Amino acid sequence: MGRNAGLPGEFARFRVDEAAQRHTWPDDSGCGFLHVDMDAFFAAVELRTRPELVDKPVVVAGSGPRSVVLSANYLARRYGVHSAMPVGAARRLCPHAVYLPPTSGLYAEVSDGVMAIFRELTPLVEPLSLDEAFLDVSGALRRLGATSAELGAQIRARVVREHGIACSVGVAGVKFVAKLASGMAKPDGMLVVPRAEVLDFLHPLPVSALWGVGKRTEEQLHHLGLDTVGAVAAAPPDRLRRSLGAVGEHLYALANGRDDRGVVPEAPDKSLGAERTFDVDLHDRILLGRELLRLSERVAAALRRRGLRGRTVSIKVRFADFRTITRARTLASATDVAREIHATAAALLAEHAPNGALRLIGVRVEGLDDAAAPEQLSFDSPEPRWRDAEVAADVARSKFGTGAVRPASLLPSGGPGAPETSDTA
Repeated sequence: MGRNAGLPGEFARFRVDEAAQRHTWPDDSGCGFLHVDMDAFFAAVELRTRPELVDKPVVVAGSGPRSVVLSANYLARRYGVHSAMPVGAARRLCPHAVYLPPTSGLYAEVSDGVMAIFRELTPLVEPLSLDEAFLDVSGALRRLGATSAELGAQIRARVVREHGIACSVGVAGVKFVAKLASGMAKPDGMLVVPRAEVLDFLHPLPVSALWGVGKRTEEQLHHLGLDTVGAVAAAPPDRLRRSLGAVGEHLYALANGRDDRGVVPEAPDKSLGAERTFDVDLHDRILLGRELLRLSERVAAALRRRGLRGRTVSIKVRFADFRTITRARTLASATDVAREIHATAAALLAEHAPNGALRLIGVRVEGLDDAAAPEQLSFDSPEPRWRDAEVAADVARSKFGTGAVRPASLLPSGGPGAPETSDTA
């Protein structure tokens, strides 16, 4: 975990050291909620292509007279610089920082990629902003054969590997405790709050830690002699209700570790995709074609699993210099067949990125509809029915594992530079 050595000693037992053995981690049974928060998001995204600035205070902000700080790395935060602060105030606190202008569109692009990682694990993803989200993984644990903390570790590793930024993860049995835990894990760490120790975790915290306590409510609680979460938990509920109204009941429940709110996902999926960041930039179009096929298989299987088909196939390509393009093509009829998705994606790659080293490649199907909707049949449909074969492969994989059935072109060739074909989805 590394850099969160400043965590107060009383909470150190909740920390997850991902280099340690699983049996030394805190007990995460029953902890189905994850809160994932990118560390200094805008600044971290900019620093991916500015490695010479990693050891310097960096602030992302506009240059206008009324501009505010959008993001500051942790070195700048040591001087008191924080988001939403006027740039003039930030310059007075840290005049030697490097001030970078924001890059339009870049942060949303990275956010989309990170959220796609989350949605590969569970459809229950509730984004709060570009750089944070709640995940409910309770229904995915058996399917993925992992614990909540292991999924948190996978997410952290993939976000670094595929997007070059760090995130912090909180794991708990209720939403607001998971959010508190991710904040305390920063930067670049993970905290698990076992269900049996929720009150031990909460009660030493100041009342400002409770969800919904702003400056005015904090002052009211202090006036009542309630300075810690534990004091709120021990206060008579009637007293809180008389002093704070309905908010008092809400705070009393939170202080006692109760939060009935679930993860509220966004509107139904408008698209499904998968992408791969290579450890080494890849030139070979044959190997890239194989990777497109593997990604197309994943996307098609996900569509069939959710009972969806899509009309539009798109590819995402990131070149070695981080320049990124997306290109799409709409099909004559909706599909959930990997063969069709791959053929379209391969044609797009040949047309729009015929050469050059690639850092990332992705496949996405958009314009989704219920697969139960009537299908437009064609007299020239290819034989044999490829969808039937792929459905049979789905059944085999569900019984014997994900590696049971694979296209021949994905079998290891032993050739130099071939990309590994395992993935965490």
